Amino acid sequence: MPELNRWLQRLGDGMRRHARAIRAVQWIVVLFYALLLVVPALQPLPDSQARILGNLTLFAQFLFWGIWWPFVLLSIVLFGRLWCGVLCPEGSLSEWASQYGKGMGVPHWLRWGGWPTLAFCLTTLYGQLISVYDYAQAALLILGGSTVAAVVIGLLFARGKRVWCRYLCPVSGVFALLARLAPVHFRVDEQRWVQNAGVRLPPPNCAPLLDIRRLQGASDCHACGRCSGQRGAVQLIARSGNQEILQATSRTLSPWDVRLLLFGVIGLAMGAFQWTVSPWFIALKQTLAQWLVEHDQWWALEDNAPWWLLTHYPQVNDSFSWLDGFGIVVYLGLSSLLLGTALMGVLRLTADRELYRPLAMTLTPLGGAGLFLGLSATTVKLLRYEGLLLDWVQPARAGLLIAAMGWSLLLGWRRLSRERLSRPKRIAGAAGLLLANGLIGFGWWLQFWGWA
Repeated sequence: MPELNRWLQRLGDGMRRHARAIRAVQWIVVLFYALLLVVPALQPLPDSQARILGNLTLFAQFLFWGIWWPFVLLSIVLFGRLWCGVLCPEGSLSEWASQYGKGMGVPHWLRWGGWPTLAFCLTTLYGQLISVYDYAQAALLILGGSTVAAVVIGLLFARGKRVWCRYLCPVSGVFALLARLAPVHFRVDEQRWVQNAGVRLPPPNCAPLLDIRRLQGASDCHACGRCSGQRGAVQLIARSGNQEILQATSRTLSPWDVRLLLFGVIGLAMGAFQWTVSPWFIALKQTLAQWLVEHDQWWALEDNAPWWLLTHYPQVNDSFSWLDGFGIVVYLGLSSLLLGTALMGVLRLTADRELYRPLAMTLTPLGGAGLFLGLSATTVKLLRYEGLLLDWVQPARAGLLIAAMGWSLLLGWRRLSRERLSRPKRIAGAAGLLLANGLIGFGWWLQFWGWA
């Protein structure tokens, strides 16, 4: 471990020394991102015979949703928020724009802790309504719109900073959750920072507006390396992937962290990935359609909404009716509320007020695995369209799901073991964790096996 930490320290210091090279890489990523978003949206829709290697739109779709996003999530778990600090095009553009903007202070309303949760939920819901994974125009609208918003925020607030990334980015909260599992992070020794008050390196520009001296953990740090070596107190080191979650307390955790995890990352995301194969969604639609017909409300069965409001591509026989849109909203809303409330209720019943939030955070590995499973389903779908059998996929999914449940249960048990609890309370807490993990695992089992 000491040798590994010395190597990591040199790597972190190298990131600071080669900041200009990192900026060049960022602009390359921006260009690649723009090409993936804009060019396919200007192309005609691929026909049923089109293949990934022979059609630019399908190739871009595969790269973007099949490779890019699933493995961005994986990179957060492995390396912390390195994606945010080094590669994210929105962050790069927002910081660049802020250098030429008005430089106003960050208003109080923008600092509200619920924005990342609200943005994630609304973006996820809207993406399902316009089929963001399937159509380039929808991807351009959502992701391009998010990028434009990031630039506008950069032009308005705080010169040289990433106000968008810190307070408003729809995936910032998700990345903050997953980064807690990273086995590497920039550790800050506050005591050493104070002792080495003399100027050694120029003060770093922390773009996400963090107080570097008091920084603890990897959840907020963008791992850009700009502060590496500052006052001899900031070092990139290895750590246990369990450390940050096990050390969290109800005081260091925001209630929005738990809400985003239970209602967004787990509840809403499961509904978003699940509704296309769910017999419950079909039953809901049939019930609503029967009521509409009985009451002569035929307009709701029409599919005349514009593509930017509901999926509307009649040339490939894919258009949502107003009933489809309403059904998606209801299904995703119920998935979020019912599953999130059930998990919250189970954990609140089996843990006291001080332990509830830390215990809920032990579900983070399972939440992250669910996101990866859901996003990678697009990868599998596109590859199967190419004629690949992929017989290994189902066992791999089962292995990942079981491993994530095991990790979450291990975290939960170790968290309970750290507390001075009576034997009955510890058993009750363990039972609650088993039930919570079982509920989530059952939901994914339904999608990939029960309804397959």
